[in-house]
Amino acid sequence: MCESIIELVQLTKRYGHFTAVDRLDLKIHKGEIFGLLGPNGAGKTTLINILIGILPASGGVIYLDGENTVQMGGRYFDQIGYMPQYPQFYANFTVQEFLDYMCQVKGVANAKESIDAALVFVNLEENRSKRIGALSGGMRQRLGIAQAILNAPKLLVLDEPTAGLDPGERIRFRNLISRLAK
Repeated sequence: MCESIIELVQLTKRYGHFTAVDRLDLKIHKGEIFGLLGPNGAGKTTLINILIGILPASGGVIYLDGENTVQMGGRYFDQIGYMPQYPQFYANFTVQEFLDYMCQVKGVANAKESIDAALVFVNLEENRSKRIGALSGGMRQRLGIAQAILNAPKLLVLDEPTAGLDPGERIRFRNLISRLAK
Protein backbone atom coordinates (compact mmCIF):
# COMPACT_ATOMS: atom_id res chain seq x y z
CA MET A 1 0.00 0.00 0.00
CA CYS A 2 1.22 3.52 -0.82
CA GLU A 3 2.29 5.86 1.91
CA SER A 4 0.06 8.90 2.42
CA ILE A 5 1.67 12.22 1.61
CA ILE A 6 -1.06 14.22 3.31
CA GLU A 7 -3.59 13.16 5.90
CA LEU A 8 -6.41 15.28 7.27
CA VAL A 9 -7.93 14.13 10.55
CA GLN A 10 -11.23 15.67 11.66
CA LEU A 11 -10.32 18.90 9.84
CA THR A 12 -12.86 21.62 10.56
CA LYS A 13 -13.25 25.26 9.59
CA ARG A 14 -15.96 27.46 11.04
CA TYR A 15 -16.85 31.05 10.28
CA GLY A 16 -18.91 32.05 13.29
CA HIS A 17 -21.93 29.72 13.25
CA PHE A 18 -21.31 28.55 9.68
CA THR A 19 -19.24 25.39 9.21
CA ALA A 20 -17.44 25.36 5.84
CA VAL A 21 -15.44 22.16 6.44
CA ASP A 22 -16.89 19.67 8.91
CA ARG A 23 -14.61 17.03 10.49
CA LEU A 24 -13.02 15.97 7.20
CA ASP A 25 -10.92 12.80 7.23
CA LEU A 26 -8.87 12.35 4.07
CA LYS A 27 -5.68 10.63 2.94
CA ILE A 28 -3.91 11.42 -0.30
CA HIS A 29 -1.15 9.01 -1.24
CA LYS A 30 2.15 9.72 -2.99
CA GLY A 31 1.66 9.93 -6.74
CA GLU A 32 -2.11 10.21 -6.43
CA ILE A 33 -4.11 12.84 -8.28
CA PHE A 34 -7.02 14.01 -6.17
CA GLY A 35 -9.78 16.41 -7.18
CA LEU A 36 -12.50 18.22 -5.29
CA LEU A 37 -15.92 18.54 -6.87
CA GLY A 38 -18.92 20.33 -5.46
CA PRO A 39 -21.22 23.31 -5.79
CA ASN A 40 -20.31 26.85 -4.79
CA GLY A 41 -20.17 27.12 -1.02
CA ALA A 42 -19.22 23.45 -0.50
CA GLY A 43 -15.88 24.34 1.14
CA LYS A 44 -13.45 23.54 -1.70
CA THR A 45 -11.65 26.89 -1.63
CA THR A 46 -11.68 26.94 2.16
CA LEU A 47 -9.97 23.54 2.21
CA ILE A 48 -7.36 24.70 -0.32
CA ASN A 49 -6.72 27.84 1.73
CA ILE A 50 -6.17 25.75 4.85
CA LEU A 51 -3.80 23.40 3.01
CA ILE A 52 -1.66 26.26 1.67
CA GLY A 53 -1.67 28.18 4.94
CA ILE A 54 -3.85 31.17 4.12
CA LEU A 55 -6.46 30.13 6.69
CA PRO A 56 -6.05 28.35 10.01
CA ALA A 57 -8.24 25.33 10.68
CA SER A 58 -10.74 25.63 13.53
CA GLY A 59 -10.00 22.06 14.52
CA GLY A 60 -8.38 18.83 13.46
CA VAL A 61 -4.86 17.93 12.39
CA ILE A 62 -2.96 17.90 9.10
CA TYR A 63 -0.08 15.47 8.65
CA LEU A 64 2.47 15.80 5.85
CA ASP A 65 4.51 12.64 5.37
CA GLY A 66 3.34 11.52 8.81
CA GLU A 67 4.47 14.69 10.60
CA ASN A 68 2.03 17.06 12.32
CA THR A 69 2.18 20.27 10.29
CA VAL A 70 1.73 22.49 13.37
CA GLN A 71 4.94 21.05 14.78
CA MET A 72 6.66 21.52 11.41
CA GLY A 73 6.06 25.27 11.47
CA GLY A 74 7.36 27.05 8.35
CA ARG A 75 8.94 23.86 7.01
CA TYR A 76 5.43 22.72 6.06
CA PHE A 77 4.87 25.60 3.66
CA ASP A 78 8.26 25.06 2.02
CA GLN A 79 6.98 21.63 0.93
CA ILE A 80 3.74 22.81 -0.68
CA GLY A 81 3.49 23.95 -4.29
CA TYR A 82 0.47 26.04 -5.22
CA MET A 83 -1.03 27.35 -8.43
CA PRO A 84 -4.13 29.54 -8.04
CA GLN A 85 -7.04 29.39 -10.47
CA TYR A 86 -5.84 32.59 -12.12
CA PRO A 87 -2.07 32.84 -11.62
CA GLN A 88 -0.83 36.42 -11.51
CA PHE A 89 2.30 37.24 -13.46
CA TYR A 90 4.30 40.36 -14.16
CA ALA A 91 3.49 40.72 -17.86
CA ASN A 92 6.67 42.69 -18.64
CA PHE A 93 8.94 40.07 -17.06
CA THR A 94 10.39 37.40 -19.25
CA VAL A 95 9.69 33.81 -18.26
CA GLN A 96 13.29 33.57 -16.97
CA GLU A 97 13.04 36.81 -14.95
CA PHE A 98 9.78 35.68 -13.36
CA LEU A 99 11.16 32.29 -12.37
CA ASP A 100 14.38 33.87 -11.07
CA TYR A 101 12.24 36.15 -8.92
CA MET A 102 10.10 33.24 -7.67
CA CYS A 103 13.25 31.32 -6.72
CA GLN A 104 14.34 34.29 -4.61
CA VAL A 105 10.91 34.51 -2.95
CA LYS A 106 10.84 30.77 -2.23
CA GLY A 107 14.49 30.59 -1.20
CA VAL A 108 15.33 27.94 -3.79
CA ALA A 109 19.01 27.14 -3.28
CA ASN A 110 19.80 25.69 -6.73
CA ALA A 111 17.79 28.20 -8.77
CA LYS A 112 19.40 27.66 -12.18
CA GLU A 113 18.98 23.88 -12.07
CA SER A 114 15.44 24.15 -10.68
CA ILE A 115 14.38 26.63 -13.36
CA ASP A 116 15.95 24.60 -16.16
CA ALA A 117 14.25 21.40 -14.96
CA ALA A 118 10.86 23.10 -14.51
CA LEU A 119 10.98 24.69 -17.97
CA VAL A 120 11.89 21.41 -19.62
CA PHE A 121 9.15 19.60 -17.71
CA VAL A 122 6.42 22.05 -18.79
CA ASN A 123 7.86 22.38 -22.31
CA LEU A 124 8.64 26.09 -22.08
CA GLU A 125 12.45 25.93 -22.28
CA GLU A 126 12.47 27.65 -25.69
CA ASN A 127 10.29 30.47 -24.35
CA ARG A 128 12.44 31.57 -21.42
CA SER A 129 13.26 34.93 -23.05
CA LYS A 130 9.65 35.71 -24.05
CA ARG A 131 7.69 38.32 -22.16
CA ILE A 132 4.90 36.73 -20.13
CA GLY A 133 2.37 39.07 -21.72
CA ALA A 134 3.14 37.46 -25.09
CA LEU A 135 2.40 33.91 -23.92
CA SER A 136 -0.82 32.06 -24.76
CA GLY A 137 -3.24 31.05 -21.99
CA GLY A 138 -1.97 27.48 -22.05
CA MET A 139 1.63 28.64 -21.82
CA ARG A 140 0.77 30.83 -18.84
CA GLN A 141 -0.88 27.85 -17.12
CA ARG A 142 2.27 25.80 -17.74
CA LEU A 143 4.35 28.68 -16.35
CA GLY A 144 2.11 28.54 -13.27
CA ILE A 145 3.01 24.87 -12.85
CA ALA A 146 6.70 25.64 -13.41
CA GLN A 147 6.73 28.22 -10.58
CA ALA A 148 4.79 25.83 -8.31
CA ILE A 149 7.36 23.03 -8.72
CA LEU A 150 10.53 25.12 -8.41
CA ASN A 151 11.17 23.94 -4.86
CA ALA A 152 10.29 20.28 -5.60
CA PRO A 153 7.26 20.26 -3.27
CA LYS A 154 5.90 17.09 -1.69
CA LEU A 155 2.34 18.27 -2.32
CA LEU A 156 1.10 20.27 -5.30
CA VAL A 157 -2.22 22.10 -4.94
CA LEU A 158 -3.88 23.38 -8.11
CA ASP A 159 -7.04 25.47 -8.01
CA GLU A 160 -9.09 24.84 -11.17
CA PRO A 161 -5.98 24.52 -13.35
CA THR A 162 -7.83 24.08 -16.64
CA ALA A 163 -10.17 27.06 -16.24
CA GLY A 164 -10.19 29.16 -19.40
CA LEU A 165 -8.26 26.66 -21.54
CA ASP A 166 -9.55 25.40 -24.87
CA PRO A 167 -10.33 21.66 -25.11
CA GLY A 168 -7.03 20.73 -26.77
CA GLU A 169 -4.99 22.64 -24.22
CA ARG A 170 -7.00 21.03 -21.40
CA ILE A 171 -5.97 17.58 -22.64
CA ARG A 172 -2.30 18.63 -22.83
CA PHE A 173 -2.52 20.12 -19.34
CA ARG A 174 -4.10 16.95 -17.90
CA ASN A 175 -1.30 14.93 -19.47
CA LEU A 176 1.22 17.24 -17.80
CA ILE A 177 -0.48 16.71 -14.43
CA SER A 178 -0.36 12.93 -14.96
CA ARG A 179 3.37 13.16 -15.67
CA LEU A 180 3.83 15.19 -12.47
CA ALA A 181 2.07 12.51 -10.43
CA LYS A 182 4.47 9.87 -11.75
